[in-house]
Amino acid sequence: MPVYLDCNATTPIEPAVGEVVRGYLFEEFGNEGSRTHEYGARAKQAVQRARDQVAAVVGVGRDEVLFTSGATEANNLAILGLFEFGLAENKRHVVTTAIEHKAVLEPISALERRGFTVTVVPVEQDGTVSPDAIGAALRPDTVLVSVMAANNETGARQPISEIADTLASHEAFFHTDAAQSFGKDLAVLRNPRIDLLSVSAHKLYGPKGIGALITRRRGYAKPPLTPLMHGGGQERGLRPGTLPVALIAGLGKAAELAIARNEQRRKRCDEIKQKALEAFAPLGPRVHGPAADTQEHVLNIAFPGLDSEALMVALKGEIAVSNGSACTSSTYTPSHVLKAMGFSDDEANEAVRFSWCHLTPDVDWQLLASQIQALR
Repeated sequence: MPVYLDCNATTPIEPAVGEVVRGYLFEEFGNEGSRTHEYGARAKQAVQRARDQVAAVVGVGRDEVLFTSGATEANNLAILGLFEFGLAENKRHVVTTAIEHKAVLEPISALERRGFTVTVVPVEQDGTVSPDAIGAALRPDTVLVSVMAANNETGARQPISEIADTLASHEAFFHTDAAQSFGKDLAVLRNPRIDLLSVSAHKLYGPKGIGALITRRRGYAKPPLTPLMHGGGQERGLRPGTLPVALIAGLGKAAELAIARNEQRRKRCDEIKQKALEAFAPLGPRVHGPAADTQEHVLNIAFPGLDSEALMVALKGEIAVSNGSACTSSTYTPSHVLKAMGFSDDEANEAVRFSWCHLTPDVDWQLLASQIQALR
């Protein structure tokens, strides 16, 4: 098999997480909602333990963790769940950025079709948004500001703490899509001004099909969300349906390990990145994202004159990489992220995203660089 270098699309599952998932699939298989016997009680305990484990990553209480099918559902609930509140309070303005994931941009477009107005803030050439630009976009009727914590294509960390400071005197709810940052960039996501935070397990060495929405209280008040689905009353009535205990337990274990092993994982990922950059340097590449604040496990890079599709096809037996978000890879259009950063279609089509993790085996970057050079 080729070396897997597409961890921003999905990560391999941590072995200890896989063991937990298996145990709750085949042994502790009770329904969390069954209150009359031990199987249900043990399942409920597993879910509550996972809430505590997820909550600990971002410094909230267990009742502020709402399990979803993943970050896409969490984003939709955070954004569309404020529709009725916005109508009732006559606050129908949303602020977001041009580089958000489609799982944020499309729900916001749905609000726009329902009569809300939207300000899409442009980004700097390095792919980061200016906190001042966010502040300038605020209006008295702004109900929501949604800015991702780190970009899924470039790895560019966004100035979440500074944006939170900008919002200190404004009542707008602050949402961040933290699919790529949860469990990796710990301190920034504990900022109490972040009201809503989306989580995905399969970006954190956990199983697919499970995530969470953090609904942080302001004092005693929770964000005034209304459900998108109805029936059953689970998850405080905001997300009905039988809870997938095995997946939830897996997410909980992944969250626990993310705290315990954060530094060693970051160190391993940075070591890989430095070797890649050193090997690619003689090729004169163009690196996308801020040099000083891009996540350690991501390298979005272009080799001028070499189309990314040609590179991926030529090297598919050696490496597994992508040229953008897995969620939009079937469209074959230039990356909206790189376009927002000011690159032309041709330049955007040269970009390749390498992403790895602490489980990635050693890569012969020098050999890979020579193979890329031979394609030019």
